[in-house]
Amino acid sequence: MTDDREVRRVRALFLSDVHLGMKPIRVGQLIDFLRGHDAETIYLVGDIIDGWRLAKGWHWPSEYNVLIDLLLQKATAGARIIYLPGNHDEFLREYLGTYFGEVQFVDRTVHTSATGKTYLVIHGDQFDVVVMNAKWLAHVGDWAYNAALRLNLAVNWVRRRLGLQYWSLSAWAKQKVKNAVSVIGRFEEALVHEAKQSGVDGVICGHIHLADMHDRLGIQYINTGDWVESCTAVVENHDGQFELIRWTEMVAGEPRRMRAKRSAV
Repeated sequence: MTDDREVRRVRALFLSDVHLGMKPIRVGQLIDFLRGHDAETIYLVGDIIDGWRLAKGWHWPSEYNVLIDLLLQKATAGARIIYLPGNHDEFLREYLGTYFGEVQFVDRTVHTSATGKTYLVIHGDQFDVVVMNAKWLAHVGDWAYNAALRLNLAVNWVRRRLGLQYWSLSAWAKQKVKNAVSVIGRFEEALVHEAKQSGVDGVICGHIHLADMHDRLGIQYINTGDWVESCTAVVENHDGQFELIRWTEMVAGEPRRMRAKRSAV
């Protein structure tokens, strides 16, 4: 338990884009989130480890080991853990179809909800035209994203001292820049099309670091977001309903007394 509340137990938990190895990420918040949630099945929907960053410079603080140990403890306690590698941890695709301890590695899978609905679960980079056809450009985009994160550190240092909440430059750009909005729309369309071709009721993915849940394209589209900035995850409750959790906002809404207890754990 993380505080005086009971651990929340859900049927399934989906998270992606943690990017272990990238310096400005929210590992502490993710550890806090996982300590407060147990699930029968945990889907790690890609880019949990950032092999691109680690290849350029090794960065593996002790906090990362705490996260890995926590996940393995959940597996030992009976949780089923399914790891679907993405483009940043594509080196793990060599192990598709195998197990590492209690963790299963697959490229894609189908999740069946408590209500019997089926969902294609996949990272999503397989349908990113840039990643598939111009990998060098994807690396340029990765560099630009990291540059934006570094700039964001300075911006949010000032905002904290003004008593303001975290603000994301990259998320703002994704929402406001016309080309970015168009790319996101095409990504969603491609994933929904693949789901329809697979004969399922929805799709659950990651990759674009933009958490969302809608059925505007005919079937349910769910994106888990990321733990670089937004601190988002998706859970399926025992009644079969899906919920998008924005952890930073949830913790910010807690009473000060409860937040102090959480930070002391």
